[in-house]
Amino acid sequence: MDPRRLLPVLTAVACACVVATLVVRVGGPDRAAGDDDGPRPATAGVVSPAEILAGWDRRRSSAWAAGDAAALRGLYAAGSRAGAVDVRHLRAWQRRGLTVEGMATQVLALEVVERTPDRLALVVTDRVVGGRAVGGASPVVLPVDRPSTRMVELVRVGDRWVVEEVSAQDSAAETTSRTSSSSKS
Repeated sequence: MDPRRLLPVLTAVACACVVATLVVRVGGPDRAAGDDDGPRPATAGVVSPAEILAGWDRRRSSAWAAGDAAALRGLYAAGSRAGAVDVRHLRAWQRRGLTVEGMATQVLALEVVERTPDRLALVVTDRVVGGRAVGGASPVVLPVDRPSTRMVELVRVGDRWVVEEVSAQDSAAETTSRTSSSSKS
C-alpha cells in the first residue's frame, strides 16, 4: 500500500492520539501504585491534570494497538463526537487489515481552564509521535504530527475520566500571525 494514501488517516490518528494523551495525563492511573491500566479511585488523592491526561492517552494507545473499538469507545463520554471520530478512524485501519502500534502523544503545553471534582477543561498543545502501521507487507512508520492546540473537556464517570468533547483552538503563533498582519488605520 502506498504510504501517501495513509497520510489522511494517519493525520486523524495523530490528532486522536493527541487528545488521548491529554486525557490520559489528566485521568490516568496512579503510577506510584504501579497501576498503569486500571481506573484510579476518586478517593485515592489529588491527581494532576497532566497525570489524568497521560493515563487516558496510554489507555487510548493500548486500545489502538489492540484494535479494540469497544475499549476505545469507553474512553469517551456517551455521545462524544470526538469518540465517534476516533472509533471510525480505528475501524478504517482495521478494514485495511492494519493496526497502529506505538502511538504516543507529546504534550508541549497544558493549561487548566476549569477543574471541579467531576469536570476538567484543558487547553492542550501536543503532537503525536512514534507509531507504526502493522499488518501489511511491512510496517509503515507514521509521520510525526505537527503541534496543534485543542480544548479537551473531560468528565468523571464513576472513578474514571473520559473525554466529553474536543475542539480546535488557535495557537499563539496563529493568533500573532493574524494580528500582526492586520492594518492599523
